Formats: sequence, structure tokens, C-alpha cells
Amino acid sequence: MQQIYIHDFHYNLPEERIAKFPASPRDASKLLVYKQGQICEDTFCHLANHLPAGALLVFNNTKVIPARLLFHKTSGAAIEIFCLTPCEPVSYEQSLQSETSCVWHCMVGNLKRWRGEDLLLPFVHNGVHNTLIASKLSENEQGVQVRFQWLQGCRFAEALAACGTMPLPPYLHRAAQPTDYETYQTVYAQQQGSVAAPTAGLHFTERVFNSLKINKIQVDNLTLHVGAGTFLPVKTATVNEHSMHAERFVLRLSLLENLQKNLGKVYAVGTTSARTLESIYWMGCKLLKYKKLQSIIGQWEPYEFTPEISPNEALEALANYLKTNNLQEIEASTSLIIVPTYRYKIVCGLLTNFHQPQSTLLLLVSALIGNDWQRVYDYALQHQFRFLSYGDSSLLLP
Repeated sequence: MQQIYIHDFHYNLPEERIAKFPASPRDASKLLVYKQGQICEDTFCHLANHLPAGALLVFNNTKVIPARLLFHKTSGAAIEIFCLTPCEPVSYEQSLQSETSCVWHCMVGNLKRWRGEDLLLPFVHNGVHNTLIASKLSENEQGVQVRFQWLQGCRFAEALAACGTMPLPPYLHRAAQPTDYETYQTVYAQQQGSVAAPTAGLHFTERVFNSLKINKIQVDNLTLHVGAGTFLPVKTATVNEHSMHAERFVLRLSLLENLQKNLGKVYAVGTTSARTLESIYWMGCKLLKYKKLQSIIGQWEPYEFTPEISPNEALEALANYLKTNNLQEIEASTSLIIVPTYRYKIVCGLLTNFHQPQSTLLLLVSALIGNDWQRVYDYALQHQFRFLSYGDSSLLLP
């Protein structure tokens, strides 16, 4: 594929335009609407007025876990462990429900000071004193494998809730506050596992959902557990050299059937939903090509694999696979990077916040609306929109 230079996706983002805290109430945030080249603005609570009746909005219902753990050595040195993905057991649900121990792939702050001794972090759950023990198993360039152990009487999710902190984005340059445990979580979050919020969904309230229903706009959900890689800028000169992070997702049969019925009017709530929906198409293509389910979508596979397979055929193949094997859902992993030249197969439009310069998320936006991303961002900067995770929203309808 052609070389894509990351400097072409730079813009000047003043520090004061980065929202440190969310709008209150959530749906009072501003909404930029880009529709077939035209730009206007509104308030997010009026979102339903800008979507066609019968549209299907697909949400990511992942739930952020308090994944940052601050341990102290006996010498007093602080060691921060940031839980990323489970290793044993590999399932998020099973790992978070573990009752005595589990192993996670982690990022570790001040790693040089952790020479191998176990780290202890006292906590209280349901009035009972307990201790979380962290043991370093292995380390490499990608991070550290850490075994966590604790006394019986609680699950790992409860231990995290008792002694972990909310993993706010590093560009907020502030510590998590008690209010973040509510505001850095969507109101519809259900499946625990993310270390970053699917921020496009932070603006939704019961009032907004009621207006969607009145306007006959459908809703459905998927689950993709957002990883810390979502914060990483592209540091290579060309996007072609960038290594995209992998994230796990859950695909449900009910969603597949809903997508089949609504092709041509599927709108993604957030970049994580968009990547997952597009990955689903490529899973179906690979199933048809190899006659076997392939549960891993590589970063550049769609750009090297050009099947003459319609979205409906791909979705039908996956739905038939689940039905034949008496499955209601399957787990998979995607490293798909969506960049200019990519042609969307499932997603018709996108609801998303405003992203960092030179980020993969900005590339994804550009793949949808082309160079008009510059007009959209110029408008947002000139009209006092707030940027990044706690910032305002945009509805992109090419």
C-alpha cells in the first residue's frame, strides 16, 4: 500500500483546549455535525435529531476497571503496576472473577527498582483486611507478567475496586478523583475489562436514550476491551512502520443478525465500535476463504486480502458458524488499523470525540471523511469545542 506520512495528520492542539473534566450533565456537551461536507453544531442531547429514523447505533458496553495499583517496597520506593490484559486465565470475565490468584500482562512504573521481591498492598473488602501480593514472573519489551494473589474472601475485581485507581488518560495530567469513578464510565457499561473508556459513549444519558427511542433509532452493543495502546501516538515517520496494539472483543449472534437486517444504516458509537464492526466483516471473509474460523485479525490483513465478498455474505457466514456450533457468542482479537485508503464495509457513520494529533484514531476519522477532517478540526478549534476523552463530540456522516 502507499506510504502514509504521519506529519500529514498534525494540527496544533493548545493545552487549554484539552478538557480536564467532563460537561455536566453529560449530554450538555457540544455536538459537531458533519453531514456530506456541511458542518453545523448543536448540543449532544439533541443527537437524535441528526440521525435518520431506523438507524442502528452500535455501542461498546465495556466497563473500565480501576487498573492502576500503587505498591510500596519496604524501602519506601513506589512501584506502580498497570494491569493491561489477563494471561491466566486468559478470559477477562474468568480472571476478574478469580478468587485466589491470576496472572496479568502489565506495565510497571519504576520497574528498575523492582528486583524480584514480592510487593504487598493491604486493602479492606467488606470490612475484612486483606493483602494483594504481586510477584514478577517475566519481563520483555512489551511489559511484565505479574501474578497476583490474595486471601480467599473476594474476587480479583473486588480487590481492584478496593485498592486500584481509575486509569485516566496521561494527557489529563492529573490524578483520578472520586468523581472520575462515575464520569469516566458510560452509563451503559456492563462487561468489565477496559483500561480506557470508550469515550464517545460518555455523553449518553437516559434522556438521550429516550429521545433515540422516540425517533425510532435502534441500539445494540458489542464488547471490545480498550487497551492502553489507544493513548499511544504514532512515533514512526510513516504509518506503515507503526505497530498497532491488539484488543479482544466479544461478538454475539444477536448483533450479527441485527447487522444483517440493517446494512446500510449502521452507525458506530466510538472508534472502538468502528474497529470491531469492520473486524467482524474481515472475520467473515476469512471464514469463507479458509473454511475455518480465524479469531485474530492482523493489522494489515484487510489491505493485503481483497475478496469479492459482500458485507451480507460475511455476516451470514459468521452467523451460520455460530448457529451450527450452538454458540451465542465468540471471542476474538483485532489489531486492525484503519487508515486513509481503507473502505468501510459495515460502518456508515461515526460518533466520536476529537482526537490527538498524529494518532491512529485521527487516521480512522480521515479514512471515513477524507481530508475534510482538517475542516472539522479547524471548525472545532475556532468554535471553542473541548478536545480528547472528556471533551465534546462529533457526528460524522459522509
